[in-house]
Amino acid sequence: MPKYFYKAASFQGEHITGEETAEDEKGLAKVLRERGFVLTEAKERGKKRFSFSIDFSANLFGVTLVEKLMFVRNLKVMIGAGVSLPKALEILSEQVKSKKFKTAVLNMREQVFQGKLLSQAMEGHGEVFSELFQNMVKVGEESGTLEEVLSQLALQLEKEHELRSQITGALLYPAVVVSAMLLIGILMLVMVVPKLAATFKDLGVSLPVTTRFVIAFGKLLSEKWYLVFPVFAVLFGVALRALRTSAGKRLWDTISLKLPLFSAMIQKTNSAVTLRTLSSLIASGVPIVRALEITSHVVGNSFYQEALQEVAKDVAKGAKISDSLARAKHLYPTLIIQMVQVGEETGESAQVLSKLAEFFEEEVTQVTKNLASVIEPLLMLLIGAVVGFFAVSMIQPMYSLLNSVK
Repeated sequence: MPKYFYKAASFQGEHITGEETAEDEKGLAKVLRERGFVLTEAKERGKKRFSFSIDFSANLFGVTLVEKLMFVRNLKVMIGAGVSLPKALEILSEQVKSKKFKTAVLNMREQVFQGKLLSQAMEGHGEVFSELFQNMVKVGEESGTLEEVLSQLALQLEKEHELRSQITGALLYPAVVVSAMLLIGILMLVMVVPKLAATFKDLGVSLPVTTRFVIAFGKLLSEKWYLVFPVFAVLFGVALRALRTSAGKRLWDTISLKLPLFSAMIQKTNSAVTLRTLSSLIASGVPIVRALEITSHVVGNSFYQEALQEVAKDVAKGAKISDSLARAKHLYPTLIIQMVQVGEETGESAQVLSKLAEFFEEEVTQVTKNLASVIEPLLMLLIGAVVGFFAVSMIQPMYSLLNSVK
């Protein structure tokens, strides 16, 4: 039997950690329950731990995906151990770090204590618990399979996090390189270029257009830095705001689907998210039309959102998913359409979609690896071009001066 490292809490608030042998997490929870403790976290010894990356945007603006994942996992274990829902929510509220999440969990505890269902309590916290959360939990409550549904939801969140981590990892290296290049470039323009400009002026050298441009830009950065950076910040803010509008998002989604390096990653990522989400919802017992509507809100690209909304409308009228999805074959590969048809014919759509999701998640992993290997030489070329432009712009007047001396 495997060994588990565990964390547990008593009903009096005492917290303990330790190591215990058990058949599975449910068995471990039962052993600890007999001792008067509730299992809050368990990790199998020797098993590769799930690695988490930092979600900076969520830390600044909301609840991280990691916190939601740990919440679902621990809630599942507590429900399996027979802990009452209000007590489980009370214990979990002490573990979450986000104040927003803590407030939501405590508020949900009060509502559940007053007689509301967990899914009903979640509805008041849509900014924390998405439609996916709410609908899966609702189905679990109605069917009496909440523990199994939470397990499915944990898997969904874990796969979503893995996809995000892979994409972030692929883009992190170029982001760091470009940031370093910009920083070094600004320092050169502010500290080196003004001194060279003064030297050229004293010598009375005729400056080419590129050199005058570099000197003017360096002078602007060094003398008007207090205006330059706020202007860039405002432009960046305007660009972000424009991307949040329907027209701006539409434009960005169009461009991203046509970019040579990124289009494959965008298509495979949205396909993987569609398959994984649909599989989780169908396996949990969510009606197919509702599952398609929820999935359309989960995918990031507006073209995929519209395609799934059209499929939902067609299915509501009696059409098959595969037949309706065939009209979006420019977005979804033929393999997906064919396998969805197989799932419909065999009555095992959830299982087929789950296996297909795993395949496309592997495809995303491969695409991100290839993307990183392609971006690296392109960055080197970009850096070489920028350095070459700067060097030629500064050296050219010196050659002109040497030629005039001769």
